[in-house]
Amino acid sequence: MEPGNQTIISEFLLLGFSEDSEYQLILFGLFLSMFVVTVLGNLLIILAITSHSHLHSPMYFFLSNLSWADICFTSTTVPKMLVNIQTRSKSITYVGCITQMYFFMVFGGMDTFLLTVMAFDRFVAICHPLHYPVIMNSHLCGLLVLVSWFVSLSYSLIQSLLMLRLSFCANRVIPYFYCELAQALMLACSDTLVNHIILYMVTGFLGIAPFSGILFSYTQIVSSILRIPSANGKYKAFSTCASHLSMVSLFYGTGLGVYLSSDSSSWRGMIASVMYTVVTPMLNPFIYSLRNRNIKRALQKVLRRTLYGQ
Repeated sequence: MEPGNQTIISEFLLLGFSEDSEYQLILFGLFLSMFVVTVLGNLLIILAITSHSHLHSPMYFFLSNLSWADICFTSTTVPKMLVNIQTRSKSITYVGCITQMYFFMVFGGMDTFLLTVMAFDRFVAICHPLHYPVIMNSHLCGLLVLVSWFVSLSYSLIQSLLMLRLSFCANRVIPYFYCELAQALMLACSDTLVNHIILYMVTGFLGIAPFSGILFSYTQIVSSILRIPSANGKYKAFSTCASHLSMVSLFYGTGLGVYLSSDSSSWRGMIASVMYTVVTPMLNPFIYSLRNRNIKRALQKVLRRTLYGQ
């Protein structure tokens, strides 16, 4: 664009949801309820895992990290959205937008990596059960989580720093209820070639590589399960990874819905973004507590101890 169209902006406008006043209270109550359920549900998962020694295994170690990442992932977008709904304002400061973008990428990346690591854990447990304690030792588990944090933090920092060098046009409307990187880049008047190259490269890395790892793991898992002679053995083997498979389907399904949506400002794109950023983190505790007997029993003990002091 021409230099004359460039301006120094101090804030962006998040298009968000309906401006009708009659829907504002409903939207506020709905998203506040989902946010509270997300935080409490994932905190209960973390508390149940940390307070019961029989859950101190690699699978539950990764699950507790995923629950923490989900709490932070939702907390990057929903509180600001609730404030905007309550104040009937659509603005977010320039610094606030870059900050939100940074943490959104960090915890979104962590979700991707942790789901991949959990798939690898199930692959080793089912396909190489005799070597599982040796392979999935505490050092490897800690290293996998640390590497996930390092890659997520590094990529997010690089993209955020690259955003700071851009100048933006008079149009400062982002058609989401949060600051989304690709949408923000569309508002820039300066050259965004480097930003887009890194965006596409890392999107491919964070999307294709982890998904390929998950696909490979489950291909091997299914092959191993089919070789189990008894139906009861097959059911037990599959039940150990059913919860994770449900989470993967939900996360990647809603994620693709957001980034493949042809019109992000349409209700289809808006619903996909809500599913990805709010509903998926909220449902993860329910998926694990309903499908996993160990988690269910641990949660019952935690709730009993909290409510009745037993």
